[in-house]
Amino acid sequence: MESKFWNTYFNYYTISVDILLIIGIYFFLKLPKKQKANSLYWLPLLILGFSVCYEAIGAYLNYNYEFKKAANAFLGNTENPSYNIWLYNISNKQITTILYLFLIRCFLEPSKKKYIDWMIPLFFLISLSLQLTGIEPLYLNQPFIGAMAANMILIGCGLYFIGMITNDHYLESKPLKLISFWQTTFLLFSYSLIYINSVARIYIYGISKEIAINMAHIDRVFGISIRLMLVIIILSPFLPKVFDSDPIYELK
Repeated sequence: MESKFWNTYFNYYTISVDILLIIGIYFFLKLPKKQKANSLYWLPLLILGFSVCYEAIGAYLNYNYEFKKAANAFLGNTENPSYNIWLYNISNKQITTILYLFLIRCFLEPSKKKYIDWMIPLFFLISLSLQLTGIEPLYLNQPFIGAMAANMILIGCGLYFIGMITNDHYLESKPLKLISFWQTTFLLFSYSLIYINSVARIYIYGISKEIAINMAHIDRVFGISIRLMLVIIILSPFLPKVFDSDPIYELK
């Protein structure tokens, strides 16, 4: 039992995410009051905190099989009581995607924010409809919702890069010294590769369960990388020689 507890709560992924949250909280508390009220800084901390919460719930479900079985039964999944996919669908595919869309919105020029304002409720309503109608049950893999989430992140990143090559403020800046550039780039490539990996894992699972489980580590590595970038956003005001002020705030 002790070995199971240790493997569940003290693996490299859980520890890494917890440490990043602690670092994020520490430096957020050191920010000036004005910056603490800025969504560019509190939103990354919110995403970090939310990720730690749902990872802790997922770890507990893996540790307490009876509770996980009861949760699956409540959702109508009696055939595969060992699945945790419902938690992943809610927290990662849906809520986290919406939070990242809000973060991307922070980096966009005012004229392009309206697209994110439409995308978020559209994504929420379509996802909710697909689940309530039973087309994509909460406790099973949701390929359409997953594809929609990945594509909306890609569209959001695309809006940022369009602004970067068309807005005079961005054209005069140095992209490699903008925290918005690095965060958007990481989101773009990470979400793309995580989506490709998740699609491949569905098919490979039917051939080799062991390989499919090992492929999940790819998602974890990218997950840690994205969260590291969230911490760097919070750290950026303390690194004036590394990062320049984002041009979007000059527009404001």
